[in-house]
Amino acid sequence: MPTQNSPPPILPVELSGSISFRSGQQNWGSQRRMALLHAIGQEGSISAAAKKIGLSYKAAWDAVDTMNNLAGEPLVLRSTGGHRGGGATLTERARELIQLYHALNQEHERFMAQLAKASTQSAQNLELIQHMMIQTSARNKLLGIVDHIKPGAVNDEVTLTIGDGIQVIATITSESVQNLGLHPGKRALAFIKASSVIVGAPGGDLKLSARNQLPGRISRIVPGAVNAEVCIELESGQVIAAMVSLESLDSMGLKEEQAAYAIFKASSVMLGVLD
Repeated sequence: MPTQNSPPPILPVELSGSISFRSGQQNWGSQRRMALLHAIGQEGSISAAAKKIGLSYKAAWDAVDTMNNLAGEPLVLRSTGGHRGGGATLTERARELIQLYHALNQEHERFMAQLAKASTQSAQNLELIQHMMIQTSARNKLLGIVDHIKPGAVNDEVTLTIGDGIQVIATITSESVQNLGLHPGKRALAFIKASSVIVGAPGGDLKLSARNQLPGRISRIVPGAVNAEVCIELESGQVIAAMVSLESLDSMGLKEEQAAYAIFKASSVMLGVLD
């Protein structure tokens, strides 16, 4: 039976996508716009077509104007009169575009179905790819499971288990906890800037107020012109990078393979979710 801290089951991966027509840098033949053309042909009215596919009246007119302009000839012919502009009909070019789009879309759907079959045994790997595609300015990205949440008057304290009993504590607003839908057992990503991480050496009686003091070993040191990147491999295998000055690197005598702590405040941890 899964425990509170065990990862939630991996759900089947569903692949989806759509095709669109482009003219230069302008994406004008999108799925929504082609649906608008199709609906105009069925309804004989821009306003009725807009309502059918969930567009505002103005957005529908703007889309029609854009498609007409980019096509270099009318795709929709409008007749004045009546409530909100009268009726509308499609030109032969528009009907040809719709026919082509439907044919291409059928091929696209068959292609996506084949991809879905290929992915049935790869849900965990696809999820990892999803995590790896996230682009942020934070040097450190850690995947974990929410262990517990301690509510506060304004900020909540969220404890994230990142593996082998190692936990990261983040302090974020109660509103953010609600917006992210955080709860025990939910997957979450922790982001920590390298500049927010302090490298600590074991031993001594120095006490720090930082909530996160994770033990590990220095796996790599990359010197720069002014600062050096010090990478600390945790006991769970994750690596946390820190930026330290060359002066600090020398005065502390930091070397690869020696024991060290990655130290950072709970307020320096940003959390994110993918669902």
